[in-house]
Amino acid sequence: MSLSNLHKETAAACASGLLAALAFPRVDLAGLAWVALVPLLLVMQRRPFRHGFVAGAVFFGTVLYWLNIVMTTYGGLHPVFSLAAYLILVAYLALFWGAATWACCRVEEKLRISRLVSFPVFWVALEFVRSFFLSGFPWATYGYSQQKFLVMIQSADLCGVYGISFLLVFSNVLLARLWVAYRLRQWSAVPRWGVVFWILLFAGNLVYGFAHLDSPERLAGEPLSVALVQGNIDQSIKWDPGHQRSTIDKYLNLSRSAAEEGPVDLLVWPESATPFYFQETGPLSEAVRDFTRSVDSQLLFGSPAYEVANRQYRYLNSAFLLDRGGEILGRSDKIHLVPFGEYVPLGRFLPFIEKLVVGVGDFSPGSISPLPVNGGEIGVLVCFEGIFPDLARDYVRKGSDLLVNITNDAWFGRSSAPAQHLAMTRFRAIENRRWVARAANTGISALIAPDGTMEEQSPVFKDLFLRGEVRFRDEITLYNRLGDLLPTLFLAVSIFWLLRTRRRFNGRMAEEG
Repeated sequence: MSLSNLHKETAAACASGLLAALAFPRVDLAGLAWVALVPLLLVMQRRPFRHGFVAGAVFFGTVLYWLNIVMTTYGGLHPVFSLAAYLILVAYLALFWGAATWACCRVEEKLRISRLVSFPVFWVALEFVRSFFLSGFPWATYGYSQQKFLVMIQSADLCGVYGISFLLVFSNVLLARLWVAYRLRQWSAVPRWGVVFWILLFAGNLVYGFAHLDSPERLAGEPLSVALVQGNIDQSIKWDPGHQRSTIDKYLNLSRSAAEEGPVDLLVWPESATPFYFQETGPLSEAVRDFTRSVDSQLLFGSPAYEVANRQYRYLNSAFLLDRGGEILGRSDKIHLVPFGEYVPLGRFLPFIEKLVVGVGDFSPGSISPLPVNGGEIGVLVCFEGIFPDLARDYVRKGSDLLVNITNDAWFGRSSAPAQHLAMTRFRAIENRRWVARAANTGISALIAPDGTMEEQSPVFKDLFLRGEVRFRDEITLYNRLGDLLPTLFLAVSIFWLLRTRRRFNGRMAEEG
């Protein structure tokens, strides 16, 4: 192969990564996701892993550019170390794209399995692995690119976001096959079964989407009036003891203004809204308790917490729920912690690495604990727990009638990350057919209906409150029942195929020997 052709193939792989990235917020050109992978698919045959890796590196490098803001501005890392950490993460995530292209080409060569069948299966299987391997980082799963096309993503209540990924990737492979047939004028090479399958899948998805979008059922269930309070506390002063009083006063004043517009059943403050241990008695804790008594509302808010057992402290990133009398009704602790943000993996062996989060020591994970509100149960997703489908599903299976996401996206600055974060949380509403109330320190706060509609949405970096009505729902979707069955099956099939290629290789070597 000439150097010129190699450069063209690399450029095609880069184009796929860039086009795919542009399909995500804030650029949000969602239609590109249906065609973005075509250039990669057309050139990946000769060097499948290399081209897949390059495309993945461009994709994740573009989507996750904001990580440098987090690590330098708020984490205090030197720009050189920040860049190194960023590139390592991008390279790690790009391995999944490289593995998908390599595996697809291998089974096509060894087993004669069409990439129209294998590539979507490998892709979804590896996206699923990425969601839990090494604690998991499912940011920018391909299906999330369609977050603004509500009619296309209503089927997430069947197979989750992975079903949307499958449809998108299958469409890309089919388009690549059709393009090759057109260029070579080999119409007999057109996979007719693939065209028919795509039409049925796409049309079925549309029909299902229109049937569920704006359905009257979204208004079913007991109503609950809520107010989301966006304090807009600067991250640089958030944990400064000298600003604790002003922080609490801001939340109290905004909440009081919200209550003055009418009765509120539940006030929601963001993650770590009280930058002190609320469980300890003191003037700040009492001010919060007195406030709930004065407005006759329940209050849910984020606060660090701790437990002591055998003289050992466990620190927790928690959400406290106060009743109308200021008493603690319950506490829900964050389960899925941020590596290197809330704890250091293998900390005993890496004592020289510090957390990026300023405040308390290493956090410990909690457990699924729905909280009682007005006769219903709420499941609290703290911070980036909203990007994990299985956590929201577990809360619903434990009886949660409403999902609440409290987060502090101040880390992201004015980057694309807050919009990306919200887009993924939007899927949790559809998958579980639950209302989602989302309170973010600096935005984006939102009330999300069970069909994904944004009933209320805030701008970023504004002091404000959002009032609205949500409803308790007890519907059980197919996704609630089966969970990630589709990607699990795809993972099993992928492993089976790869094992078969190894057996054939070993068998051929034995014959030649």
